[in-house]
Amino acid sequence: MLKRDRWRLLLVVLVVAAALASVFPIQGKIRLGLDLKGGAHILLQAKGTPENPVTEDSVERLLAVLRNRVDQYGVSEPVIQREGRDRIIVDLPGVEDPEAALELIGKTALLEFRAVEGISPRVPASPERKNYEDDASFAAAEERWKAAAEQVAAAQQEMAARAEEDDALVIMKDEKNVAYLLGPPLVTGKDLLDAKTAFDNLGRPVVTIKFNAEGTKLFDKATADNVGRQLAIALDGVVVSAPVVQERISGGDAQISGSFSPAEAQRLAIMLRAGALPVPVEILENRSVGPTLGSDSIESGLRAGLIGAALVVLFMLLYYRFLGIAADVALGVAVLLVFAALISLKATLTLPGIAGIVLTIGMAVDGNILIYERIKEEQRAGKTPLAAVDAGFRKAITTIMDANITTLIAAAVLYYFGSGPIRGFAVTLSIGIMASLFSAIVVTRALLQIFFGRSRSVRLQQ
Repeated sequence: MLKRDRWRLLLVVLVVAAALASVFPIQGKIRLGLDLKGGAHILLQAKGTPENPVTEDSVERLLAVLRNRVDQYGVSEPVIQREGRDRIIVDLPGVEDPEAALELIGKTALLEFRAVEGISPRVPASPERKNYEDDASFAAAEERWKAAAEQVAAAQQEMAARAEEDDALVIMKDEKNVAYLLGPPLVTGKDLLDAKTAFDNLGRPVVTIKFNAEGTKLFDKATADNVGRQLAIALDGVVVSAPVVQERISGGDAQISGSFSPAEAQRLAIMLRAGALPVPVEILENRSVGPTLGSDSIESGLRAGLIGAALVVLFMLLYYRFLGIAADVALGVAVLLVFAALISLKATLTLPGIAGIVLTIGMAVDGNILIYERIKEEQRAGKTPLAAVDAGFRKAITTIMDANITTLIAAAVLYYFGSGPIRGFAVTLSIGIMASLFSAIVVTRALLQIFFGRSRSVRLQQ
């Protein structure tokens, strides 16, 4: 065996060993796409307003904010892409709570601090018959409830009239339907520097926020002007809380408290850190993809791959006899390298990606067939086996490279213009082409050098 052949064999051994170490154990190492793992598919449409219309810039900023929110939410391999002029597709593989994800990406997260100019009474809970001994007592309770509801309605109408007279005033409600008459925004979320979850003295989840220099000045003035008064904290037009300002706050730190669960506080902190959506969005489609569909797809893909590989292996053995073993070993190395590359590159395997792997199995032996046919031609011309191998490889490599490079260009075009599963197919196909090239040019040659070097009587079937 020549020195260069030893180096080639050593390279093959090292690459295969590294691939085996990377792939096994394979359980949980390959990232699965939405179609295989399940998750949420959400279609959003940007909805402009006369003051804030949908433009190219606003949609690009909307994409950036959504990516920031989803990244902080901890979703692996999300797909966030634009569709048309004003629509955005969000695919979240592995999301177990689609409603929570929907709340995260669907809220505008417009945070405002406004002074409370008025507040309506709260409508009491309506009476229930089971709580009263007789019909007369229940009827009296209903009358009292109606009177209270009318008083609340009258108070809210009065507040509405004040808001109509003064454009600076607005009416917002909280989750308990209590109406607040609020002044103009004193500080907004655009001046936020950071937002984190924490717990107050009673162990309730809260969100602590910190303003930048400009926000600190505004918040300092807002608290100084409203000591002893309520300062409402509103998110997307809903009053989250309205604490009484006990003293001037100059440090730029504040706290948003409400009836949050730890998960809700976490999502609110993420939304505030990522910033408000530049334009409101409407949810056009919210579709959950179940993991059962993914399991069926994986089983079908594996079955197709195994059947395809078995047929290819059988064909090579029947047609090229024992030299088909070299081609089959090279095929196994190619598939091993594909999975090792998927794991190492942290690529996402989708259903079209499985199709790409199955296609790779068929393509992996193309190079071997070209090489074997060239070697047979050289043998028929009277060359010795080792000389025929050298000449056959030299003549076949150009054709193999041309065929695979053109396919690689097609895969690159698919990746550039495609999206989601199409990109997954392009990535898997590209990796498969590179693995096939290595297997055909390096692995097969190393194996043939061993075969022909050990037994000079070996000849390919003519």
